Amino acid sequence: MENIDRIIHHPIFKMSMKKIGECEKNREFCCHGISHSLDVARMAYIVNLEQHLGISKEMIYGAALLHDIGRWRQYEEDIPHEEAGAALAADILEDTSFSRNEIRQILEAIGSHREKPSKEVEIFSHLLYQADKRSRVCWLCEAQDACYWPKEQKNRTIMD
Repeated sequence: MENIDRIIHHPIFKMSMKKIGECEKNREFCCHGISHSLDVARMAYIVNLEQHLGISKEMIYGAALLHDIGRWRQYEEDIPHEEAGAALAADILEDTSFSRNEIRQILEAIGSHREKPSKEVEIFSHLLYQADKRSRVCWLCEAQDACYWPKEQKNRTIMD
């Protein structure tokens, strides 16, 4: 998992995670730090195995680790985090040995991870979307009443 090591040790990744932590230091729910990113990666990888999707573990972990790194730019510059994240991720992914096609797929998944799945959305993007939503334990969250997510979007079960 050489590419994952390059991602997590990349200066842009480290800076982004630090800035997200600073921006969310008083946030009560749905924080976007490394724990969330790893939850998304693990969930996506499990679904990948169960559904025999054939997506590499490195691509899944790469996309999951990078999917929210644009959050700080959303907070500070009002840029949608999926757009900001794809731009930051592109710079990071240039320093990996992922192929051009793999980088394109990862960036596409990051850029569309907030979109509801449709037939037009690639399987990898859909996988990241699902894992991101499933990673939240809304039914246990103490800040449910303060959450801006509509009730129908909140994750209320462990499995679909």
